[in-house]
Amino acid sequence: MAKPLTPPVDPIVTSVIQHRLLAIVEEMGEAMLRTSYSQILNSSRDFSTAICDLDGRLVAQAEHVPIHVGALPYAARAVTAFFGDDIHRGDVFLLNDPYHGGNHLPDLTAFVPVFEGDRPRFWSINRAHQSDIGGATHGAYNAAATDIWQEGLRITPLRLYDRGAVRQDLLEMIATNVRHPRDFRGDLAAMIGSAHVGERRLLALAGEFGWPVTDAAIEAVLDGAERQTRAVIALWKDGVYRAEALLDDDGRGHDDIHIRASVTKRGSDLVIDLSDSHEEVTSFVNSSYPNMYSAVVVALSYLIDPQTPKNDGTFRPITVIAKPGTVVWANPGAPVTLATNHCAQEILEAIIKALAPACPERAMAGWGRRFRIAIQGKDPRADVPGGKPFIWHFFQARPGGGASPAGDGWPGAGEWQAAGGIKFGSLEVTEVRFPLFFRRHEFRPDSGGAGKYRGGPGGVVEMVVETAEPAVGNTAGDGVRYGACGILGGADGVPHRYTLYSNGQLPRAIKTKEVALVVRPGDTLVLESGGGGGWGDRTLRNPDAAARDVENGFVSKAGAES
Repeated sequence: MAKPLTPPVDPIVTSVIQHRLLAIVEEMGEAMLRTSYSQILNSSRDFSTAICDLDGRLVAQAEHVPIHVGALPYAARAVTAFFGDDIHRGDVFLLNDPYHGGNHLPDLTAFVPVFEGDRPRFWSINRAHQSDIGGATHGAYNAAATDIWQEGLRITPLRLYDRGAVRQDLLEMIATNVRHPRDFRGDLAAMIGSAHVGERRLLALAGEFGWPVTDAAIEAVLDGAERQTRAVIALWKDGVYRAEALLDDDGRGHDDIHIRASVTKRGSDLVIDLSDSHEEVTSFVNSSYPNMYSAVVVALSYLIDPQTPKNDGTFRPITVIAKPGTVVWANPGAPVTLATNHCAQEILEAIIKALAPACPERAMAGWGRRFRIAIQGKDPRADVPGGKPFIWHFFQARPGGGASPAGDGWPGAGEWQAAGGIKFGSLEVTEVRFPLFFRRHEFRPDSGGAGKYRGGPGGVVEMVVETAEPAVGNTAGDGVRYGACGILGGADGVPHRYTLYSNGQLPRAIKTKEVALVVRPGDTLVLESGGGGGWGDRTLRNPDAAARDVENGFVSKAGAES
């Protein structure tokens, strides 16, 4: 659709409206944080908020979880296309299907339409990771899945509220298909409430400035973001740049799943070609197109000025080329749940590694990879016969962030696709909510890659499971063989190491992709996460900084001497 013609608007008014839009999506996030039920949302903050127009153009987004955002326009377009003229005030729509603009099935998305008069104009959107979404295994990640139907409940564009009235039969059907319906209902209500906050605030903004001025300012914001992005890209050296990133495995005995990026930079345009990537696998490391596109625009976002808003205009300089049937663009029906982390993180890595020679002053090293475990069991402390069922997602001991020309990587910052947007929950609160005891939670020495600027250290958790009967763990992740990539001469971060200690048995290495891991009462898990990659030649590191590394325990004396 052609860009609408709008009158010029005062630059000061444009700036005010731009910042008001940012305030709206941030307030939506604060509402979500304070009203959601699950720890994965109210502590770890695994959600994102945004505003799109009815054509699916991203107007504003809060800086929550980057990988969510680039896929949201596809979801917005899918809902608009499906319902067309049948959209009304008070409606609420849901979607999670990765082949209709979702990232993966656990990321449920709520859409509230914002009306100008009788015409819907915008979507107020909340995308949030559910602690369970049904399927064959608890906690949404199913390493044994060979198709998407084994991963959870698929929701294509669906109307949950019709003119303000909930469709109770649909809500009951969805809640019945998840393992913890009470928490799901609470989280869903928080998502919808958050989206309604966005609706009210956007209507107030348009009421204050008028729709014509608001529309003109939005167009100016999008065009300004494009100009800022192109101005940065234009400074890079023209050429064709190539790089490769590798996943450890697909969980099916196949190692070295490759993602290859060929990036052509000409003027202020980037053509990113991923078509030489590994063929689709029978594993949840595949990605749908919207999730792949989101990873591409996240990579660009990390290379431009941080003050540039991330919206539709920002991503206009990019052309993406990919091949259906590859791991980055799987055919509909393939399992994809791990894709928000892997292969998304490898897409990021391949693109940034490729462009590093063109813009070394902007390229950062790799962040630690994802390795999570979800434990399902019963809490014997609860006043419930047999114990209260629980699902706990491991978010502690985050991996280290990658180093950059700005300095050392952040310790314990998390994975590249989230860039610190996902937090680890309070240990004390976790111990109150779940039958777990944390003996220690600390940084992991010598885990960050060496360089002129050092990668951030990962973490170590030693945790005792205090159930009265065996629990079951599922894992999902990567990075036991390959750590976070160093860049421009920096060293890679140290890979993950997860170990289960059970009385009377030898210590057992926990794999990154397995189901039905038996965790017995009193078992101890020692979970050591990888560090971030280093940036630049380590011989150029400031000696005072190296000494502080040892003093702070980020690097051991032996590590400093090696």
